[in-house]
Amino acid sequence: LFANGQVATQYVNEAGVPTMDEEWNVNGSYMAIEGITSPDGRVLGKMAHSERRDRSVAMNIYGEQDIKIFESGVAYFK
Repeated sequence: LFANGQVATQYVNEAGVPTMDEEWNVNGSYMAIEGITSPDGRVLGKMAHSERRDRSVAMNIYGEQDIKIFESGVAYFK
């Protein structure tokens, strides 16, 4: 992935250095990789939502909300 330039984002410490330290790399991700791209760079895949690490930060809102962006994406690829 590194050789192909497919590592898009990594967990880093305060100095901007990729780290396996749990304080910054909460998922314990291999090589501190947080996001990768497809070989052509058109698709980005990211890790789970580590910004939700604390229960008081981001809560799920249940039910059907405005999901038009997802419906549009599905329609586009059909």
